[in-house]
Amino acid sequence: MHLDLDDAALFLRVAELGSLSAAARERHVPVSQVSRALVRMEAQCGVRLMHRTTHGLSLTDEGDTFAAHARRLVDTRDELAAALRLKRAGPSGWVRVAVSPVLAETVIAPSLPALYDTHPQLQVEVLADDRMSDMAREGVDIAIRTGTPAGDHLVARRIAEHGRRLCAAPAYLQRFGVPQHPDDLARHRLITSTSSPVLNRWPWTPQAGRPVGSVYVAQGHTRSDNTAVTLALAVQGVGIARLNDLLSRPHLASGALVPVLDDWFERDRVPIYAVMLPERHRLPKLRACIDHWARWLSGPEGVGAAGEV
Repeated sequence: MHLDLDDAALFLRVAELGSLSAAARERHVPVSQVSRALVRMEAQCGVRLMHRTTHGLSLTDEGDTFAAHARRLVDTRDELAAALRLKRAGPSGWVRVAVSPVLAETVIAPSLPALYDTHPQLQVEVLADDRMSDMAREGVDIAIRTGTPAGDHLVARRIAEHGRRLCAAPAYLQRFGVPQHPDDLARHRLITSTSSPVLNRWPWTPQAGRPVGSVYVAQGHTRSDNTAVTLALAVQGVGIARLNDLLSRPHLASGALVPVLDDWFERDRVPIYAVMLPERHRLPKLRACIDHWARWLSGPEGVGAAGEV
């Protein structure tokens, strides 16, 4: 089989985008050129790699197998090219980062100018989505995730941690009063999560004198399935919310939010990981990005100390 690696890379991008025309626009070439490359690959393989319908493209079973092997070949090529470029001009090339919208807004976006200043040859594509991405299929280089990463086949580096605390807007507290004791919460309007019920179980501090392992189960007056919406509700004075540091830090600093019952509820620390596929984690461009975000998060702008796992 005489496989052109540029064709293989193009095939992977067509599979990710689900469209010949989208891949052609991205490469600034005619659609016919992309179509011919696909025909060449299918001829070399002797099988159909993609189903073509009026609704778009999808991989055949053989296409799935081809994509997995093509990804390893293209990654090896890119790793070699990056290692050679690094000798000349430092890390370079595109890095695709999958991250939640909250982390994209509070960590990735403000950190990029400094990253580009340090490594001007790097380019970052941000895939902001709350769902867990399929890193191999979607061509994701780095996934930024909170909590313990799932999957033994992944390489994870702990880059920071964040905590949570109860917060409310001054206008809300002026109207409903400042709770002095957890029993007062029964008379307050709490904002809870529908997407992650575990976030509604608020652990006590040792000073609270409650049984070890027990929690306060928050009953929501207002509920949301989106972290950014929960923040907006709290800032607008809708109720009391338990927010992570990434969200609450700037609003606490500005006075838009104030902490509530800090002595009663734990600030339980949750790790933040950079997750990579094993065959990609040594790429210089990935290591440069992750080192930068670890420094960023451990500095004045960040939320907690970074470390290795």
